[in-house]
Amino acid sequence: MSTKSQQNVWKNEINDIIRGGCGGFLFGIPLLYTMEVWWIGSLVKPQLIMMAIALMFIVVYLLNYTEGFRKRRYTGLAHQAVIDTVEAIAIGLACSTFVLLLLRELTPETSLKESLGKIIFESVPFALGVALANQFLGDTKNSNAQGQETDRTTKNKGDELHATFADLGATLIGATVIAFNIAPTDEIIMLAAATSPPWELVMIASSLLISYGIVFQAGFSDQQKRRQQKGIFQRPSSETIMSYLVSLLAGAFMLWFFQKLTFSDPWTMWLDCTLMLGLPASIGGAAGRLAI
Repeated sequence: MSTKSQQNVWKNEINDIIRGGCGGFLFGIPLLYTMEVWWIGSLVKPQLIMMAIALMFIVVYLLNYTEGFRKRRYTGLAHQAVIDTVEAIAIGLACSTFVLLLLRELTPETSLKESLGKIIFESVPFALGVALANQFLGDTKNSNAQGQETDRTTKNKGDELHATFADLGATLIGATVIAFNIAPTDEIIMLAAATSPPWELVMIASSLLISYGIVFQAGFSDQQKRRQQKGIFQRPSSETIMSYLVSLLAGAFMLWFFQKLTFSDPWTMWLDCTLMLGLPASIGGAAGRLAI
């Protein structure tokens, strides 16, 4: 195999992993902000952990056999579906571990049994999201439709203001939908109380990186169109930052709406809680932009 062919293989593999990871974040992030699942994972017995792994393998295998997270398909090859299933579960385990570390639900003081229980139970929706990445978020348009979309984008590229407001509106809707489900719970206040300023910087960087990957790197629907679309903030970096700020605004409003924050609370509490909710809100905002 030539060097160029090897590079293409590795590039395709990395893109598949990124797509699977982003699909996992889109589907799995809400459950990671649920303390009941943390408690179940902390107390679960090894037999239930093994049962959860077996059930997860079966469901993810069936999803990979029909669709999966790769752009290229291997219809009828059961052994390839098994390999993809193992990889999907590994991606789910890695993503859930990363977010649990980010939320400080896993620390060096956490016992191995408790860590495994939390990771396994939280990885189930992530692994399902990996396997469903293409089925719900893949680019299903044919080349002709893509050409028509490109033509429309070119014709309307002068309407930058309209394109910008469309993106901001989609971000606001997506962020609000996710934040609406998490903001009323006590988890945000509890997590924010345990965080520190350096850790909040890590949270900001992670939110920006994940939302950028979902919209511009994972290869979901209309990714090429998004790169061609013109607007005030339509470069990938500036669009990601602006959308993150909009997601923070949506998260802060939801926290106030559900009376988790009031105007008498110190600004530091507003900042801590908003940044903590900003991760799922920015992922929801990215999903909203994919929908337009």
